[in-house]
Amino acid sequence: MTDLVSVIPALLTGLVLTVILVVASAIIGSIVGLLLGVAATSPLAVARWISNIYTNVIRGIPPLIILFFMYFALPLVLPALTLSAITTGIIGLSIYAAAYVGEIFRGSILAIPQGQSEAADILAMSYPTKMRHVILPQALKIAMPSAIGFLISLVKASSLASVIGVTELTSEGHIVSTINNEPLTVFLIVAALYFVISYPLALLGRRLERRLA
Repeated sequence: MTDLVSVIPALLTGLVLTVILVVASAIIGSIVGLLLGVAATSPLAVARWISNIYTNVIRGIPPLIILFFMYFALPLVLPALTLSAITTGIIGLSIYAAAYVGEIFRGSILAIPQGQSEAADILAMSYPTKMRHVILPQALKIAMPSAIGFLISLVKASSLASVIGVTELTSEGHIVSTINNEPLTVFLIVAALYFVISYPLALLGRRLERRLA
């Protein structure tokens, strides 16, 4: 029992790094995803084309491959892009998150009744003004439950950063289990810590979904 208590600080350190990974990539991915969602529904064909290409390509690539490519392959071609493991993890997960969040926003924007857009056009609103004041406020509410659901997936995907040397929760669990030779107990604690992060998010998503139903 004493040995297990002594490893808790190391696991909590990994948990903090996991939270940093998730929060940073969620913020960046949400911003880029919002731009992709708006571009996907834009009247400009080139904006729709760029958004669709990005979304379809990134969603077709496993996030692990994105991390491998950015950390191991890209620096061989462009040495100036050699980044730390944590920076690479945040950028890689942000790229992955943006594609899925972009699809969520695209669907939410398309879910707004056409009459809303037509009413804004009758009032002679410009496209940016219409999106800012009429479409996006409603789309954000619609997107919120799905976005929170994806955030839970992002929490789990953050464990992939361990393969490029980020000592987040999964990596710390592996290190600790190797030292004390109790992998079953250690990874049960790791799973419990992931649950502590994910379950409140799941409850929040369900609550928002009920309120918006």
